Amino acid sequence: MPKETLLVVDDEEDLLELIGYNLKKEGYTVFVCDNGKEGIELAARHKPDLILLDVMMPGMSGIDVCREIKQNTDMKHIPIVFLTAKMDEKFEVTGLDLGADDYLSKPISTSKLKSRIKAVLRRYRNSDRPDTVLHVHDLAIDRERYVVIQGDTELHLPKKEFELLYYLASRKGKVLDRQTLLNEVWGNNVYVIDRTVDVHIRKIREKLGDELIETVKGVGYRFRQ
Repeated sequence: MPKETLLVVDDEEDLLELIGYNLKKEGYTVFVCDNGKEGIELAARHKPDLILLDVMMPGMSGIDVCREIKQNTDMKHIPIVFLTAKMDEKFEVTGLDLGADDYLSKPISTSKLKSRIKAVLRRYRNSDRPDTVLHVHDLAIDRERYVVIQGDTELHLPKKEFELLYYLASRKGKVLDRQTLLNEVWGNNVYVIDRTVDVHIRKIREKLGDELIETVKGVGYRFRQ
């Protein structure tokens, strides 16, 4: 039986009760709340292994909660799965940019919800997170601290931008297609479009310059050898 701790934040009382009940039956330790402010407080107190977070909530939205958590050094590595009644590409891209790991659309079956949660947790348990710093060209990419140092400048990239940069840089000279990047960085259980990769590459280039990551037309991207 799983031993992980989950935090569920949703303003729908019936759904919160249903999800909490089913996840506890699965063996998880579950904390629940119905608003974003309390969700952040519970996340800081309990450091859950995963947060299931509603997007559209009164007061503080799930996007705002995600942003605050990902800006906190002690919580930024906690995986976040959004649960939303409205699948909107703008919200999806924003959430993924902030570091969300998955989007689930309401209503969702209990079996599918548990499956997707297990997939995200499994990816984190099995992820290779070396403590060494990757030095490539004029960059020092610190996977332990999620920091990129370029010259005298220390940059804190959003989680997915950082992981995409690290994945490309650790395989410099190799051409990687968009689907591979989506699978390796976002996971093959997360539905995101190819354009998501392009948006993240563009943002990385804006911060680090255009010359490090090359576009290979019709294929994908390559970190310069």
